[in-house]
Amino acid sequence: MTKVAVFSAGSWGTAFSVVLGDAGNDVVLWARRDEVADAINTKRENTEYLPGIELPASVRATTDAAEAAADADVVVLTVPSQTLRANLTEWAPLIPDKAVMVSLMKGVELGSLKRMSEVIAEVTGAGPERIAVVSGPNLAKEIARREPAASVVACADEDVARRLQGLFHTAAFRPYTSTDVLGCEIGGAYKNVVGLAVGMAVGLGFGDNTTASVITRGLAETARLAMAQGANPLTLMGLAGLGDLVATCSSPLSRNRTFGENLGKGMTTEEIYASTRQVAEGAKSCKSLLALARETGVDAPIAEHVDAVVDGRITALEMMNAFIARDTKAETD
Repeated sequence: MTKVAVFSAGSWGTAFSVVLGDAGNDVVLWARRDEVADAINTKRENTEYLPGIELPASVRATTDAAEAAADADVVVLTVPSQTLRANLTEWAPLIPDKAVMVSLMKGVELGSLKRMSEVIAEVTGAGPERIAVVSGPNLAKEIARREPAASVVACADEDVARRLQGLFHTAAFRPYTSTDVLGCEIGGAYKNVVGLAVGMAVGLGFGDNTTASVITRGLAETARLAMAQGANPLTLMGLAGLGDLVATCSSPLSRNRTFGENLGKGMTTEEIYASTRQVAEGAKSCKSLLALARETGVDAPIAEHVDAVVDGRITALEMMNAFIARDTKAETD
């Protein structure tokens, strides 16, 4: 059995552990708190993040990072994107030299404007053949319930991507391979920002025409930035682009859409943070994605206005009105 270490035991990390266990891997799930690890080991479920989901027998948990990483062939990273650098700096010496590191995170680091794969490379010194990403329409609760889903496993080394594909393939989870790591990461990070905007529209009481318009223009904005960075445009039309965008924008299970709905209903960012322990990546990454777009010379009105709402500089309604008031142009401009 291939040993896979998963850092950490939040909802997505636990859900992906279900995939890994079902695929026949030996899975060690690192948890920050003893009570989470104990529940996984004794009750076979993560009672805090995914209650009611029975975990495979091959999944166990520990709070000891060294124990989790020891002899691991693959290390899966699922911590919030803005905490990756600090956490990985602590874990890097524990990770075996030949282990492949897989990012399930969807964000761009504040300040450095680096994608998660770039942060992994910088902190660990690993080459591109040891760094992969998984991205697609993968809402944690549905994955954990083993509802049919597909995703993309991307690595610069196609052989590594195919190897990981085999380790992640189950009766319910179908991974496709790609070498376009950049496109998958930009698509995964940007859809969270668009999901916030769609959630605001829903929170304001607007209907399907509005949300479909925001989703479509959000895809165009995502593609502009990704292609300017060097991504394959077909990636943005696939599971890691359009697929992930549709799931995030249409499902009430999406943290980012829910966060946006609360903003649309008049809650402040601080009030939303105080009401939940779940992380909405788009609320943090909208600022870094906007900075990346400006650095690249790409027009990013959705990221710009979402950032303004999250910061409290404008309201959600002012954002929607500003979209309509923008200068008219050809759709393909």
